[in-house]
Order: sequence, then C-alpha cells, then structure tokens
Amino acid sequence: MTTKSNADELDLLDNKYTSENELALAVSKRRNFAIISHPDAGKTTLTEKLLLYGGAIQQAGAVKARGQQRKVTSDWMELEKQRGISITSTVLQFCYNDTTINLLDTPGHQDFSEDTYRTLAAADNAVMLEDAAKGLEPQTRKLFEVCRMRHIPIFTFINKMDRPGQEPISLLDEIESELGLLTWPVNWPIGSGDLFRGVIDRTTRVVTLFTKAERGKQSTEYKLNISDPELNKLVEKELLDIALEELELIDEAGSALDMKLVQSGELTPIFFGSAMTNFGVSPFLDSFLEMAQGPVARESNKGPINPLHPSFSGFVFKLQANMDPRHRDRVAFVRVCSGKFQKDMTVRHARTGKQIRLSRPQKIFGKDRDVVDDAFPGDVIGLNNPGMFSIGDTLYTGSHIEYEGIPCFSPEIFSWLRNPNPSAFKNFRKGINELREEGAVQVLYDTDQSKRDPILAAVGQLQLEVVQHRMENEYGVQTRLEPLGFQVARWVSGGWSELEDTGRLFNCKVVQDVWHRPVLLFKNDWNLNQLHEDHPNLLLSAVAPVVSGVDPISL
Repeated sequence: MTTKSNADELDLLDNKYTSENELALAVSKRRNFAIISHPDAGKTTLTEKLLLYGGAIQQAGAVKARGQQRKVTSDWMELEKQRGISITSTVLQFCYNDTTINLLDTPGHQDFSEDTYRTLAAADNAVMLEDAAKGLEPQTRKLFEVCRMRHIPIFTFINKMDRPGQEPISLLDEIESELGLLTWPVNWPIGSGDLFRGVIDRTTRVVTLFTKAERGKQSTEYKLNISDPELNKLVEKELLDIALEELELIDEAGSALDMKLVQSGELTPIFFGSAMTNFGVSPFLDSFLEMAQGPVARESNKGPINPLHPSFSGFVFKLQANMDPRHRDRVAFVRVCSGKFQKDMTVRHARTGKQIRLSRPQKIFGKDRDVVDDAFPGDVIGLNNPGMFSIGDTLYTGSHIEYEGIPCFSPEIFSWLRNPNPSAFKNFRKGINELREEGAVQVLYDTDQSKRDPILAAVGQLQLEVVQHRMENEYGVQTRLEPLGFQVARWVSGGWSELEDTGRLFNCKVVQDVWHRPVLLFKNDWNLNQLHEDHPNLLLSAVAPVVSGVDPISL
C-alpha cells in the first residue's frame, strides 16, 4: 500500500522526470547561429531568404530596397534603411522542420565589428558568407579569427554563384591556405554565372535544379538523381561533365568529413548558391540543421555549465535603446544557457546580487516582439532594461554562478562629443548613457573633473556618425564632434596605483573609461612602442578586462 507521503514523493519524482525530459527535448530542438561576412557579400539577403524558407515571412526584402519593394526584416533601424547597410545586430527566432532557430544577424561593416564580437559570444555556430567573385575579404578574416578563438563550428556559404566568379576549387584552396581551415563541400555547383544550373549533393548524388523565382518569393526546386536520363535534357552535358570531374577530384584528394573537426571549428562544410535568386538556400538550411551543434556548455566561475543543468542561467550580450521610438524602451538581449526560463520568474543579478522579477520577457524578431512564456538553452529573450543591466551580466537561479564577461576591444578613433545647446543637457546626458550602455560606442572621460564632455571612442568613423544621428533622431539633441589626434588606446593592467608608481608619461594622454580604469591614448604605434622602451614594467592591454561589482560612470 502506498502511503500519502510516498505518493507525494512519487509525484515529485514524476514532475522531476517530466521537467528533465522537457528540458532535454527542448535543447535537442534548438539551433543557434550567427552569420558573419564582409560588407556586400549578401549576408542580410541570405538572412531574409532563410526566414522565407522557414515560413517566418511571406516575402523577402532586399537590402537596397527601392520604391514599394519590401524592406528587409533584419534591418529595422531608420539609418540602416537609408544607407542600405546593417548597423546593429538583430535576433530573429523562427521554427523550421520542428526546430527552433535563433538567428543572430550581425553587421558586416568593419566599423561595427565590436557589436559582431559581442554577438558571437552568444552563438553556438557561425555561417561564414563569401562572395564567389571576391573570395575571402579582410573583414571576413577578422571575424573568422574571433570564431576560431571560441572554437565555434563554421559553415561556409559561397554566395552569388549566379554571377561571374572564381573557380569553385580556387575558392576552397583560398580558405584552406589563408585560414588554415579544412574544407568539405556538402554540395557542388553545376556551372556559374549565367550558366549556373543548380547543385549536386555530394553524399546522395541528387541534383537540385532551380528556376528563377519572382523577386522575394521561394524558387521552384526540381530534384532528380544524377543517373536520371532526364537530367541530360535539362542541363548542358559539358557543364555536367565538368562538375562531375571536379567532384571526383575532390573525393580523391580532398578532406574526409569528420564531425569532431566540424564541431571544433577546424573543418568547414561548404555550400554553394545564390541568396538573391534562392539558388541553394533550402539545401543549405536542411543540411546545416543536421550538422550544426546544439546548445553547448558555457564557461563560468564554476567551470562549464551544461545546458541540461536544471537551474536557469543566462547572460546579457547586447543592449538596445529605442527599438520602439514611441515608448523610448531599452531592451537587454539575454542568451539562455541552462535550465528553463519562465515568465515572472525571480532571478538573481550576479554583478549586483539583487533579485529581479522578469515579468515582461519578449521573443525578438527584428524590431517586432511578442511576450514569451518560456525559453530554453539556445534561445534569446529580450528583457525590459530600466538601466540595471550591462553587457556581460549573468542572471541565474540556484547557487551563484557568473559567466565569462565580454571584453572591450581597442578603439582607433577618438572625438569629443559637444552639446552646443545647454538647455538640452538632460536629453544629452540620457542619450550618452543609454547609447554607452548598449555598446553603440565606447565612452571615455578626461581625468580633469572640469571637462565633463564625453570622449567617444570607436573602431570606425561610421560609428560616430550613427551616434550623432541617433542623438538627434531619438533624443532630440544636435551634437558636434571634435576629433582628438589619437589612434591607439591601451588599458593600464595594474590600474591607477601602477600608473602613479610609473611617474610622468610623455606623448600620451591619460583618460578613464566608464569603469574608472586608466586608459592611455597614443597618436600612433611609434609613441606606444616608445613608452614600452621607457617603461618596460608598465603592463598595457589592448583588450579591456571584464568588470564585476563596479557601477559605471554616468554623465
């Protein structure tokens, strides 16, 4: 006979197993990835087509939209629409074949690379987009190195095959020789440019032919076996023979598919296609979901945290102000790392130790948001941010954990940001503090307390222009930039005490970042090297260490 206490214990055990099974099933159904590329490689266009095939939108937009043509989903900021470029990272969650996909669309322009670095910290996989004509480009190489540091699996989509470009084998050789990355083509193109007819699946030898679709719509796919006589009526024999000869060469001399090497970021599966005309997008999405890794364990102060750990945890990797200008909102993007997130749950904020009730969590889809009741590892949720969150913050339930923070990288352009209208100081202060919080630009301050105007520190000039544009359009403040003659920044590793012990410094300017840390600005690398020679014991860093338990300076 089962007693009441035994029955209660059995109920608790059943609930535990149900919860564990639910979590394991949900994690197995999650895929999370970021798309990286050089500007104009077609990254945002590919994003739109993935959404189209995933059924998340009914018609895909083009980045350089004209007239009544639909604007892209991922480029929601007004300046992005005006300039036809991606300025800020965007999260897009949708379902495809019973899999929940969290797609992190990143800026391709090098001036916004720091936003991309932060977004890659939340990604489990990366899709490297390459222009078939241009091959590897500088920004692609830089972003690849960030992926390599984190050992993220990299999947390569060689785009624009419907335009004149390099030979496919040459593109593979370039990736292997310049990136030191093994390649394994999942499919192989039949022809290129105007003669691009489709792709051959390397494993099944199934040929997928494409017909051009109406702009923004899904293309019609026609599949048949390589041995099907009908194929010779649809594809020129010469094109097919060349593709098969190249495939045979790759089978004999190329790398073997090793999923362990894929998962460690040492071998990249290669796909060919054209995002603009929908060639190869659907085969890529199908194969990617089979090969991509699911949510992985994340490093913390307690070691790796498994996504199946029962307690909820996550970290803030992005902040965004004014996604909805009507409400002047601020949103914190949180990557769920373990456990199950539930609406109205109370979590602890690792940096401050405070408990927070998360009552209005949001599912992000570009600028559109819906209230979400639950989320699982691999998902990204948006939280209302009344100024309590900073990039890198950890949220958790249960015992204390803190994930590895997201460092700041060395800026190269520095300018005073002046407010010529004193009556607008309140809005000026609010704008600077909110844009600094979201990482739109780094902010430094002079050590002279009488000089309180902020120094904007950026990777590229376009970052500063975006700040000015947003200050005027989102906060109603016109500003003026006054460039400083510096190009190099270094943090003093030992802090203010080490700087004071060093004594007087020449050919540099001492400022402080918002975390009260000393930063040295140099006009050029020659001045930096001279300082190293004069003070070899002064340790400097090009990457700002992560800060915990310190409130940032506000204007």
